[in-house]
Amino acid sequence: MPGFELWGKEEKQHVNDVLETGILMRYGFDAPRKGIWKSKELEKAITETFGCQYAQLTSSGTAALTTAMAALGIGAGDEVIMPAFTFVASFEAVLSVGAIPVLVDVDETLTLHPEAVKKAITPKTTCIMPVHMCGSMANLDALQAICNEHNLLLLEDACQSIGATYKGKHLGTIGNAGTFSFDFVKTITCAEGGAVLTNNKDVYIKCDGFTDHGHDHIGTDRGAELHPFLGYNFRISELHAAVGLAQIKKLATFLSIQRKNHAALKNILQQVPEISFREIPDPNGDSCTFLSWFLPSENITKSFVEEMKTQGILAGNFYWYANNWHYIKQWQHLKEVKSLYNLNAEQKIALQTLQTQDFSVSDAIMSRCISTAIGLLWTDEQIQDKGNKMVDAVKKALASNK
Repeated sequence: MPGFELWGKEEKQHVNDVLETGILMRYGFDAPRKGIWKSKELEKAITETFGCQYAQLTSSGTAALTTAMAALGIGAGDEVIMPAFTFVASFEAVLSVGAIPVLVDVDETLTLHPEAVKKAITPKTTCIMPVHMCGSMANLDALQAICNEHNLLLLEDACQSIGATYKGKHLGTIGNAGTFSFDFVKTITCAEGGAVLTNNKDVYIKCDGFTDHGHDHIGTDRGAELHPFLGYNFRISELHAAVGLAQIKKLATFLSIQRKNHAALKNILQQVPEISFREIPDPNGDSCTFLSWFLPSENITKSFVEEMKTQGILAGNFYWYANNWHYIKQWQHLKEVKSLYNLNAEQKIALQTLQTQDFSVSDAIMSRCISTAIGLLWTDEQIQDKGNKMVDAVKKALASNK
């Protein structure tokens, strides 16, 4: 699944290019950097690889989301509809700009349920933010239609689905803006990093300034640059960009291996009639970083997890329903508003409401779901062994719950 599995000489060479100049910052120091601009190169590679007009690198995927929202004008009092199954960074970014995260149910795509989105729209709704979880995509046709009907922004959190496509277009390039994460366990890694993708020049210019304290980046004298608006330090370093530049050139290889291994493992699991699989709106566009599948009940799923633990082979199989990072059920710090700084009154009320909000539709899905991370280094023999052990654990779980 993650690019770090195929780390090699290419990454080392790009990093050494930077180390030899000693210029680790992406801006300024034009003469001593000797023409080495890894961040600029990576941004260009992103636009060429994913088919968008503009890309702005950031220090993380979280910073990318915050930057995108700021550039789209999302702020205090604005409601952003997002899924109850995501990574905590999604709602952290919404809160960071003063906006209100409105969490709604997912369906068997493991992404936003369009009907739940419709029901959540209020006069304060500004943006719908699908999160393309575990390598696959939301139903973007349905969500785009809702946005068009209600004049809402569509911001794609594609941090977990780099390389996936929807009807021929890369995730992250379809909405008003999209974001990637390049952290250590993403499809492409920079160790830490992220990017905002957009086809809107004005949004890009705002992202470019916002990530660097509001600098306008006009001219060749950094000290003379103006600040048309407030910004923050969300810059990526040249060292991180150097790693990403090597990784992006390997993306096609990563995806090819993932799809091969994903298909092989699925072929083994689908021999068990009680197993069903995630709904994928565009199967040809799945990046296959995970194989997500369902068992018939919560009890059977929990029995499977316990059996895998007993055998010491649970690693790589994620039961999100009990995961502290990815599902509303475990986010007590969010629902109880445990913030180190004072959130605004509207945010507090909205978060406290989550304590009593009904997520039974999502619970019924997530309590039966397992996502298996697809390794890039697996051999055919390892896949067969892994699949056989998983099937055996599933059969034991089924038998124990008759």
